[in-house]
Amino acid sequence: MINGPDFSLELAAQASGARRIAGVDEVGRGPLAGPVTAAAVVLDIARIPEGLNDSKRLSAKRRAELHDAIFAMAEVSIAHASVEEIDMINILRASHLAMERAIAGLSSAPDLALIDGNMIPRGLTVPAQAVVKGDGKSLSIAAASIVAKITRDRMMWDLAQQFPGYGWETNAGYPSKSHREALQNIGLTPHHRRSFKPVHNILYQEKSISD
Repeated sequence: MINGPDFSLELAAQASGARRIAGVDEVGRGPLAGPVTAAAVVLDIARIPEGLNDSKRLSAKRRAELHDAIFAMAEVSIAHASVEEIDMINILRASHLAMERAIAGLSSAPDLALIDGNMIPRGLTVPAQAVVKGDGKSLSIAAASIVAKITRDRMMWDLAQQFPGYGWETNAGYPSKSHREALQNIGLTPHHRRSFKPVHNILYQEKSISD
């Protein structure tokens, strides 16, 4: 595959004795609202969906098609870290916690976890390799990126029906102009991350007014 992920990292790991390899990615570090979501995907080398790529490089329609193909052809585990956990332990640690949970949710432990990014979650109990920009290098990580994004986007769409006005059905909780304006005009929801500066500032303003 030209200018996209391939299976070379997985094949190298298999040549070193790793039979079961999971690609792991997360989505949702930047939003002001909603959980952070991670996926772990174990691909079958004989049944890899065609066209896997970094989820950010795919159209919404193609992501949805590949999401369904991944579930049909691979083993998938999805996990989250909640808004409360994000506020308690910080977004980096929470994203790693979601990754740890996704890996733990697989039917059996992988021989190697390929982790998107430059850090290996400290709570992992399986061998792991950090892969910078891994969703553009590893097909397994690319598959995980697609599953995580589709899953979280659908969660935020559902939440948008319960909390209209913030545009979560389109911005997925990210700090778009309309979302930031809604924070000022409507206020906070239970799904907003209090530790994030734009949300924290509104809380501080509200506290100052009440005082």
